[in-house]
Amino acid sequence: MFQDKRDIENRLSALGEHLESLTDEPVELLVCGGSALIVLDFVQRATKDVDILAYVKKTASGDIEFINAKPLDDQLVEAAGKVAGDFNLPDNWINAGPASAVDFGLPEGIMERVATKKYGHKLTIHFLGRYDQIHFKLYASVDQGAGKHFDDLLALDPTADELEEAVRWSMTHDESEGYRQVLKDLLNHMGYKDVAERL
Repeated sequence: MFQDKRDIENRLSALGEHLESLTDEPVELLVCGGSALIVLDFVQRATKDVDILAYVKKTASGDIEFINAKPLDDQLVEAAGKVAGDFNLPDNWINAGPASAVDFGLPEGIMERVATKKYGHKLTIHFLGRYDQIHFKLYASVDQGAGKHFDDLLALDPTADELEEAVRWSMTHDESEGYRQVLKDLLNHMGYKDVAERL
């Protein structure tokens, strides 16, 4: 369990140190979830893990490519295991739980809104920005109901326009009528009746 921002950054710095002895290739990760919210000071709470959304690669032409992080590279798994041993963390303290979202498509322009931090010479982490966190926290709130994701969504204080854009993106991941109804119920519960009526 990470109690605060300092906890998370200390562990990521340790991860970067271990990677320096394990790989010649730099590692760039796109990270979402509670750890990103905490590091960027959007919320103050504990979290149990670091959620990797994707590996970030630059192509020969200079474009950005997102690669599904499942399965995690062997070197990253080994480095994370060493950090787990050093700090008495669970083996999955860093994981690719939300990585399937990459296959359905990420919000357009996502890399223009990230906050990028380097942890040593080998590890670069792009933390998801507020706008994109609204997208993922909305999707998680519909999927899992009340709880930390919904609390995080409220803490991000989305505007009606931001919420509608997040809603329409999430509907490309689940086009079922059942999902749309749960979305409407959630929006009504949050007081965004106008947005719900436009679905």
